[in-house]
Amino acid sequence: MIRNFLTAFDKITFYQLLLLLTIITAACTPQQHEVTVQSPDGNYQFTFQLNEQGTPAYMVNYKGKQIIGKSALGFEMSGVSGNNKKIKIGHEEDTAVDAKWRPVYGERNEYPDKYSETLIVLTGEDAKFNLRVRAYNEGVAFRYEFRVDDIQIQKELTEFALPPDATAWASVRAQSEILKMPVADIKEAVERPLLVALNNNTFIALGEAALVDYARMKFTGKPGKPGTLVADLSSEVRSEQPIETPWRFIMAGEKPGQLLENNYLLLNLNEPNKITDDSWIKPGKVIREVTLTTQGGMACVDFAVENNLQFIEFDAGWYGNEYDDASDATTITVDPKRSKGPLELLKVIDYAKSNDVGVILYVNRRALEKQLDDVLPLVKSWGVSGLKYGFVNVGPQEWTSWLHDAVRKAADHQLMVDVHDEYRPTGYSRTYPNFMTQEGIRGDEESPENSMVLNTIFTRMIAGAGDQTNCYFASRVTEKMGSHASQLAKAVCIYSPWQFLYWYDRPQGSPAKDGGAGGSEDHIIDLPELEFYRQLPTIWDDTKVIDGYPGEYAVIARKSGEDWFIGVVNGSDARDIEIPLDFLTADKKYEATIYADDKNAGTRTNVVIEEQKVASNDLITRSIEGSNGVAIHIKAVK
Repeated sequence: MIRNFLTAFDKITFYQLLLLLTIITAACTPQQHEVTVQSPDGNYQFTFQLNEQGTPAYMVNYKGKQIIGKSALGFEMSGVSGNNKKIKIGHEEDTAVDAKWRPVYGERNEYPDKYSETLIVLTGEDAKFNLRVRAYNEGVAFRYEFRVDDIQIQKELTEFALPPDATAWASVRAQSEILKMPVADIKEAVERPLLVALNNNTFIALGEAALVDYARMKFTGKPGKPGTLVADLSSEVRSEQPIETPWRFIMAGEKPGQLLENNYLLLNLNEPNKITDDSWIKPGKVIREVTLTTQGGMACVDFAVENNLQFIEFDAGWYGNEYDDASDATTITVDPKRSKGPLELLKVIDYAKSNDVGVILYVNRRALEKQLDDVLPLVKSWGVSGLKYGFVNVGPQEWTSWLHDAVRKAADHQLMVDVHDEYRPTGYSRTYPNFMTQEGIRGDEESPENSMVLNTIFTRMIAGAGDQTNCYFASRVTEKMGSHASQLAKAVCIYSPWQFLYWYDRPQGSPAKDGGAGGSEDHIIDLPELEFYRQLPTIWDDTKVIDGYPGEYAVIARKSGEDWFIGVVNGSDARDIEIPLDFLTADKKYEATIYADDKNAGTRTNVVIEEQKVASNDLITRSIEGSNGVAIHIKAVK
């Protein structure tokens, strides 16, 4: 039959005919309207859909239950009619990755990087972008990849449809109070990451990763759709070239601690380390020099040597009034409102270097914006280890780009960076690990109660390292914040490769408190519990969030070598805590040193120290008063 058929159409080869039939069959196949991407473990399903008008949307399921309802995608853009209609699915490009990578420093010494990825190539009259989707075992993420020039985005239309009765822990600024509220009550733009309880056993986190040269996203409620949040950009976005947006991510878990433990998802969504030689990047513990004097600087260096600190930091005022646009950060001119001096800064830097202690200098954005290219090589020539960028502008695309360029320029001069005030991280420290830490946190400068710190731990810390500006001897510790044992514990619970431990505290030998530089009235005294700080690392081989709940309590364990450090921070209610030690190596013996609050201790800080033999099948149990804490150092017994 086939031979007769070919004879009738002798000008058409058999293979040409098959190709023709394939084209006809494809033309008759219904247009694809849906693409699903599933995580390697099958727990997450991200579904992309087009409705009959060609308008894009997505949904997310976790363990068979919907966590994000049908939510719009797209933009309002200049020069684009219709904006997000008349879009079709062209084809898909699928990738699977199963890898691991080792950071320069981190909350673990190795991170899994396993995901399924689909690039959804879109066609049609309004298709200006493709959508790239990744489904990890830790969460899902997507970003828009534009393929047109001269982009002018007025508004991002990305939605996150949640149940109206869901509960969120939200803050309107990076350093403002974090308040528990119904999602339906969110009207003003709130920060990311945003923690949401869908019910008693399903928690999700929404946020962005790899924000480098785009406008910052926050979340606002959508009028007329209670529970639906919309991406709120801090400015228009413009580009003459095709761009990729930051990733928008959704994480889920049965407990809020599961989200915190998986926060490396944000790092995975950033590009790998671009610093070829990173041997000069050093984590460590820091004391702030608050007097802006040579005497105070020398005393801080001596204290750092005696107490296993790696850095001292000179804060605002060493080059004049930081708020004066005429201030010059290429000079050493002490602000008389902060200190009477004298400050021989170069002498202190040389003394610090001779004792293997690094020096960090604060520079306000007013000087940085006009002097960055002069300041960086100059302070490097002085022997400075890094800079703290203060009061940086954040949000609009212009300042997002400026800041990350300033981090890259610092790397060119082998300088580490701490960014202060409203900036919140989105994982860029993977790409440029000289970006050590940042504020964007309601730290000890704000004197937060333990309940607020606990909100911070389960929300802000999903984003990454946070400079909490810990203090220990300042009167605010017990008058406003919590207790001394909970201060010890916070240094474990709140991760930062540069850990400031004595923000308001002055060492012996430092001159009396003077002017507006801050600091405690009294000097640091050598109490037995400070041994916990001496032994404390700032980077870790492993991290486990054992238990906790925002505002109520947290129990976090971190490993360094064979040692484990545990921090317990308690909210306002007294409670009994049980800490299972099953993370310890089986059949190995350990000794736990436990630092706890005891109002009857009779010492300046009312901290008691206990020793206890422990093993992997043991529990450490404690009754903890409200606003107290426990810090534990577990060592292997040889």
